[in-house]
Amino acid sequence: MNLKQVDPEQDFKLKQCQSIAHQVVSSDQIEIRDAKVYNSSTLFKLKKRRSRTSFCNLLIMGSFLGLALTQQNRIRRKRRRRRRTRRSRDMSKIPLDLLMEILCRLPGKYLARFKCVSKQWSSLISSRYFCESSFTITRQKQQPHLYMCLVDDDEKCALLSMSPTSPDNTCFVVDQDLSIPGFGGYYLNDLHGLMCFSVGKRACIYNPSTGQRLTLPKIKADITADQGQVMYIKRHYIGYDPVDNQHKLLCTIVMYCDRLFHLKSEHWVFVLEAGGSWKKVVSHESYRPHTPFAVGQYCNSGSLVHYLAWHDMYTCAIVSFDFRSEELTTIIVPDDVRANMSVPALEMKADLIDYGGKLAIFEHSNLKIEGKIELWVLEDAEKKEWSKKCLVLPPCQRHLVQDTDLILKGTTRDGKVILAPFEMRSGFYIFCYDLGSNDLRKVDIKGVPHHWFDKECYYDLRLMDENESPIYLET
Repeated sequence: MNLKQVDPEQDFKLKQCQSIAHQVVSSDQIEIRDAKVYNSSTLFKLKKRRSRTSFCNLLIMGSFLGLALTQQNRIRRKRRRRRRTRRSRDMSKIPLDLLMEILCRLPGKYLARFKCVSKQWSSLISSRYFCESSFTITRQKQQPHLYMCLVDDDEKCALLSMSPTSPDNTCFVVDQDLSIPGFGGYYLNDLHGLMCFSVGKRACIYNPSTGQRLTLPKIKADITADQGQVMYIKRHYIGYDPVDNQHKLLCTIVMYCDRLFHLKSEHWVFVLEAGGSWKKVVSHESYRPHTPFAVGQYCNSGSLVHYLAWHDMYTCAIVSFDFRSEELTTIIVPDDVRANMSVPALEMKADLIDYGGKLAIFEHSNLKIEGKIELWVLEDAEKKEWSKKCLVLPPCQRHLVQDTDLILKGTTRDGKVILAPFEMRSGFYIFCYDLGSNDLRKVDIKGVPHHWFDKECYYDLRLMDENESPIYLET
């Protein structure tokens, strides 16, 4: 018999106690679960109430913040208005002559923006007196600027801008930042800081100072090509009417047969203003058709433009157009100018220049062979009186002109004649010829893209002294 044997009664009591304890524990767990459920529902309700309260608080705070921002914006607007009013009052206190002196010394690109400040500033900057004052000041402080138009056989073009690198202007370098690929044309001319050239059948005006470009509409010519005739050129010239304070454009249209037979020409004028259109020039009874020189230059005094032209293969004339009266006049060139030439229109190398305030024909047919130049000066236009002057290059400078054909490309402000090679070539250069001292000086042109030297192309160049112009053309 096992001494540790438990009494059956005791064993029953033990099991009963265990079952009672289990019931107590399970009942406690149930109570705990019920408490948890109650507590969780209570917490959910509290959280829901808190979320509603916080959302309302946020709405109230947002509305107050919005009102504060609105009020702050109102205060800022009032401050800005007060500042503008103070500025306008301060600007109105500046004397008009002092304001003009300040504006005259600013670059043209800023003046174009300042026209938007007020109506007073716009009318002031656009006035004739201001433009003339600005031109005078800028011409005194600015160095000349060289522009070159390039056009190849595929009508690809470029406008190159060049600046001098030395005080004596013996070298010009292309400024790549100011050059414009894909822009340019034929027969480049300028006036008052505005450039004009032909692009296809249209004329284009460009202001390098403000960057404004203006392409004029096409002309519906009245003359028509007969059988065997072709339209030769449309040449454009820019001018100025000092009375009406208007810039204008002259267009000459030419049609002809071979060797200038059955020559026809007509002329049109365009006023550079808002809503401008082409108007045909009424010709006089004594008018004779003519064609400008193929690569000819011009002389422009602002209100008058002059150019050399052919009436036929043997008769040369100076054609003048008055932009004020819009009338054409012609003066026949003396026979001595084209002497010893079988067909002057094919052999004569001459162009028109300004020589001491007088028109003069710069004839350089013998420059390459003999180093000789003939200068025919029109002393009196009414009496048609001419004078002749011969210039011969010094022997030490003859070698500069013996290897290439030269063409005239205008004059500088101090009267020097610009001569350039007929064709583009590597190591491009131009000559400045001083008629007073009979001295020829070489000017190097650097930075022209090399691909322009590898093909045939047309080029024209213009030395501009008035490269800052506040003029803004209304379109």
